[in-house]
Amino acid sequence: MGVAGSTGPVMDRDEVDRALARLGAEHEAIETSLLALQDHAGRRLLEGAELTGVTKERWTAAEASITLLWAYFDAYSDALRSAREIRARRRWSSREDLVELTELLRGSGVTVAGSVTATANAPTLTGHGKLSERFSLAELVERMNGLYASSLDMVVAADAVWSALPARIDLLAAELQRTRRLAHSVGVRPGEHPAGDDLERITRTLTSLRERVVSDPLAYWVPAQGSSAPGGGRPDTSTYDREARALEDVRREIDAVLTVRQDAEARLVRLRDVLSRADRTLAEARSARGEVLAKIAATEVPVVSGPPTVLQEQLATAAEYRRHAQWHRLSPLLESLEQKAEDELMRARESLTAVTAPLAVRAELRGRIDAYRAKVARHGLAEDPFLIERYDAARRMLWSAPCDLRVAEQAVLRYQRAATEMLSTGGSQAERGPGAGGPDGTGRVSDRGDAV
Repeated sequence: MGVAGSTGPVMDRDEVDRALARLGAEHEAIETSLLALQDHAGRRLLEGAELTGVTKERWTAAEASITLLWAYFDAYSDALRSAREIRARRRWSSREDLVELTELLRGSGVTVAGSVTATANAPTLTGHGKLSERFSLAELVERMNGLYASSLDMVVAADAVWSALPARIDLLAAELQRTRRLAHSVGVRPGEHPAGDDLERITRTLTSLRERVVSDPLAYWVPAQGSSAPGGGRPDTSTYDREARALEDVRREIDAVLTVRQDAEARLVRLRDVLSRADRTLAEARSARGEVLAKIAATEVPVVSGPPTVLQEQLATAAEYRRHAQWHRLSPLLESLEQKAEDELMRARESLTAVTAPLAVRAELRGRIDAYRAKVARHGLAEDPFLIERYDAARRMLWSAPCDLRVAEQAVLRYQRAATEMLSTGGSQAERGPGAGGPDGTGRVSDRGDAV
């Protein structure tokens, strides 16, 4: 919409003709804008809607503004028509005509009659309650610009919200209904499963949201910061977005339940296998503990616990859920059981390792003494009486029951050190003679020497 010129001295004929041409173009632009506003889909929706809240308040003001806009436009049209008639009186306008035209085109000679109600409801007006007001054409255009901008802003904002949210809410509601039917088919119902409760809450929220969006769209409009253009802003979709995410979470939960229904038997078989392996491992640990206590002396052997009866009971419950198609209850129970069963198998293996540790130590000592004996034999010292004595002493301790691991380990170390000493000097005890057995000249092999 255009802006009229300013007041000034008496206009000449050329100035009048230019002003009339400009005002004619301005009149056409204003008329086009008003007709577009009149035909705007958002305005038609607002006229037929049962509005509430801030939208109702703003639409009441906007309706008054639109009514006043047409009154202003009619007055503007009358003033332009009068000016054209005066100019058309004669080809060369007289001074009296020019004075009249100057007053009409630049002065405050345009009178606008309006109702008290329309004037009072239009928020941008001053002089509330006046039955008529006088304007210059420039003031009239400025007033129309303000009313048009505020009315269009309100109409565009409401239309934008109505265009964006109700359709999306309806699509989400349709998806919600499909999800509800699927949830019921797998036993996910309100009061029985958290996802069922979530579906009920989402349903209530979407129903309420749609009702509010339809009756009060401006409650869901976020104006753009610093923007003065009509309709500057965006619909507030935060509530919709939150419920859409919540529904997606529920769908994932139901998909998990469906997956449970599809592979429940295979998972139960795997669970039974894991628990069976745990039981066998514990049984092996108990058997090994008896063997350790019989074969190893002076050793603390940890106690082996019994089979996990609680897990077996929960496994039986899971099988019961499957038989009765209670998939929503089976899903979390299977997840919990799978983790507990793996933990139980790990605990059984650790128990077996702890119980058999003394046997492993004995086996390591046996392997070490045999390795040293083979090494001694390769150097031709296998028949040395001193080494034979040390070897036989260690071997008796390691191959007797119960075996004292601490004493046996010391015997192995003594044999190891004697063998190391002889290998380093390159001769047997007999060849070196009495008193030459060790570095101290005592005839004894020194206790020095490191395990190899």
